[in-house]
Amino acid sequence: MLRKTRVFRAVAALALTALAAAACGKEGSPPTKGPSEAQLPTYQVAKGFELTDSKTWLRAKKRGHFVVGAKEDQPYLGEKDPATGVYSGFDIEIAKMVSASLGFAPSSIDFRTIASANRETALQNGQIDYYVGTYTINDNRKKLVGFAGPYFMAGQSLLVRTDEHDINGPQDLDGKRVCSAAGSTPYQRIQKDYPKAVLVAYDTYSVCVDNLLTYQVDAVTTDDAILLGFAAKAPDELKLVGKPFSEEPYGIGVPKSDNALRFAIDTALLTRQKDGDWKKAYDATLGLSGVPAPKPPPIDRYPAS
Repeated sequence: MLRKTRVFRAVAALALTALAAAACGKEGSPPTKGPSEAQLPTYQVAKGFELTDSKTWLRAKKRGHFVVGAKEDQPYLGEKDPATGVYSGFDIEIAKMVSASLGFAPSSIDFRTIASANRETALQNGQIDYYVGTYTINDNRKKLVGFAGPYFMAGQSLLVRTDEHDINGPQDLDGKRVCSAAGSTPYQRIQKDYPKAVLVAYDTYSVCVDNLLTYQVDAVTTDDAILLGFAAKAPDELKLVGKPFSEEPYGIGVPKSDNALRFAIDTALLTRQKDGDWKKAYDATLGLSGVPAPKPPPIDRYPAS
């Protein structure tokens, strides 16, 4: 009992001073795990690029930069340094290379943190030009927004504490408190396929991980790419279990009516895969989790609707 109390206190301290602080941007946040700016790849900006058929691109041209929606609390994918306000991660690099291919300096991007539940609304009302943040392409979302890509294939998995031995896959979730992001694909899959799990939802996965470390939930579920980042930050406290039980193609969200922008981003992604920039971006960010770069998924250049 005494040992468990000590572990609980240590884990609670880690959660409150590290993950929760990182999510809220409070003083005392640990340094963001990731490469320095000098270690990141650079992307050549296309000169004289024009995309006059895209209203979104024309607005960006008028203001001089893109406004891009992203996540701020996903290690190695989309993370915001609370001290500097700088975003880093694989998704951030994807946004940068797309910006460069479409004629805008990556350094000019205005990143905006958008919660999973608000992505479609942010694209529909023009709050952002495009969204890069572990955004799974599916048919329901295609009714609301357009998708370029996919640029990465992830799979849903489970994150538990290292002292958890009863959960080895989704089949073990009956009666367990499982946390995910509100409105996310992983949340909906657990709700549909494993209805005996007790679902808990928050706006961000970092809050889910905080609750996992403080024994308020039994597992966190989302894409394995996201969970690997959290596990890598606290390897003595957290682990992934089981095999991925879905396929999650990550796409770049754009306004539904802007097919010109969507097709241009498709072309940009394909070019960056071929010239090696995609792999360089992965190696410098998500590759730090220890998982080598996979083969990029084929681009789904679906016709305009």
